[in-house]
Amino acid sequence: MTDYDVCIIGSGAGGSPVAYTLAEAGYSVVVLEKGPWLTEKDYFKDELACCRRSVYTPQLKDERHVIEDYDGKDANGNYKWASESTYESGWDFWNGNVVGGSSNFMSGYFYRLKPVDFNLRSEFGPIEGANVVDWPIQYSDLEPYYTKVESIVGVSGHAVKHKFSEPRSTRDFPYPPTVEHPITGYFDKACFSLGYQPLQTPRAVLPYAVGQRRGCEYSGYCGSYGCSTGAKGSARAALIDKAITTGHCKVIPYAKVYKLQSDDRGKVSHANYYDYNNNKHTISAKIFVVACHAIETSRLLLASTGTKHPNGLANNTNQVGKNLVFSAGGSGTGEFFYKDMSKQQADEFKIRGPFINRGLQDWYVIDDKSFDIQKAKGGTIDYLLSHPNPTTRADNLKWDNNDKLVWGNTLKQRLKAEFTEKQTFRFEVFNDWLPTDDCFVSLDPEEKDKWGSAVAKVRVGYHDHDLKVGNYLAKKAETVLKQMNAKNISSSVSGSPPANLVAGGCRFGKDPAISVLNADCQAHDAENLYVTDGSFMPTGGSVPYTWTIYANAFRVADIIKRRL
Repeated sequence: MTDYDVCIIGSGAGGSPVAYTLAEAGYSVVVLEKGPWLTEKDYFKDELACCRRSVYTPQLKDERHVIEDYDGKDANGNYKWASESTYESGWDFWNGNVVGGSSNFMSGYFYRLKPVDFNLRSEFGPIEGANVVDWPIQYSDLEPYYTKVESIVGVSGHAVKHKFSEPRSTRDFPYPPTVEHPITGYFDKACFSLGYQPLQTPRAVLPYAVGQRRGCEYSGYCGSYGCSTGAKGSARAALIDKAITTGHCKVIPYAKVYKLQSDDRGKVSHANYYDYNNNKHTISAKIFVVACHAIETSRLLLASTGTKHPNGLANNTNQVGKNLVFSAGGSGTGEFFYKDMSKQQADEFKIRGPFINRGLQDWYVIDDKSFDIQKAKGGTIDYLLSHPNPTTRADNLKWDNNDKLVWGNTLKQRLKAEFTEKQTFRFEVFNDWLPTDDCFVSLDPEEKDKWGSAVAKVRVGYHDHDLKVGNYLAKKAETVLKQMNAKNISSSVSGSPPANLVAGGCRFGKDPAISVLNADCQAHDAENLYVTDGSFMPTGGSVPYTWTIYANAFRVADIIKRRL
């Protein structure tokens, strides 16, 4: 047992800024990470390892979740729920259990939230069945830290002014955009002809070498893959590595924290964890920071009962795990056939490697009489090429539209067409997943992990409003593909939760009756406990969460530094 100034559980986007800031300031920091410590030399463009065997996440036979999903309605019209272990379903809710967390495997789409996201309730009013609240801080409180992330983590791009662009304290990003695919010229032309404002998508990817990190090498394999150059702004490459060099930060991999002990006053005193060999250890610290990932943070707090916390740490008003949010939306595609193009255009469309770096936020706020609510919160549309994964793409061709197995010459022709005759252009829609009483984390009474701890049970109910907004945006996204003369255009929006885009569960707020943390992300009822992963977010906004998690963690790190 060793005393530290700060003990951080989790080393991803929520934990690493705290470790970096406090270690740089000379405070003693220990980071407990459940996964292994992998570096650039451990990451390869291996589709089987990355995307078919899930080697960077736990085996579901050892560690799983229980997902509680819709199962129709009863005679009174009330939703019924059915629970299933992810070990049985294969629906994997892990997203990178390594030093640096899931930031190792992100695509690096970095959008800031906008001022309107901090005041969703007061801007748009209540929505029946949704627990929408305003944030206890404003955009101006986070803006300096968004800027800090740009320079320290490394964000590349160009800031483009448009009707919903957020205020910036700097004119542009510190790094120029990464190399862009030729299709972006055709995309821009189509958008301008429709009266839309194409935006260069900021990316947490370095376009050239900075310090010990190399620049992007444009392999075409980015999202879902670890970065072998260090160009991607993962928490490990950008922050943990630097924290280690100070001599004030210690990272313990394979450290599974199963309980935070609290004393008779309710103050957290120790973190109990298993090591690689399943031996038990205990660490003490002045301050504890939990940043495990939204679902696992709630699970750990619920499991950490004590004299002053009989229902779980920071859970004296039964709010831990409540108001979990994912990212709502969907995706769509259009196909461009080389036979319909000039040779020059076909050669341009065949290129792999450079990024698309294009998105639209023309409907970040919807003001349209054709929509159910004339003024409503909208979202972001991001465009990209289909992922180059050959095994996954080939596997998707083995069934026809009638769910019949395809083989022989028909399958050969489908494979040939997929890989040699066309380029698939995609879009992804990001809009708010409204918090409701039917999306939350609890402890499953029966399922255990390999250490004997109760696993997280996650109810994944969504609000119908999420689908209305998602469908509206998807139809707008399709208009660009039509203008570009794409073929076979389609899109889909569903209430299925994306496991890589999750927040909430320990939201911050002014009222302890409906929040877990105060505005400083400090637990209302445990004064030396902070939560800095995406759990703090009361609403998710209409962008990927990572940049906001980084920025808020830097903000809280300064708060803790002042306290120390």
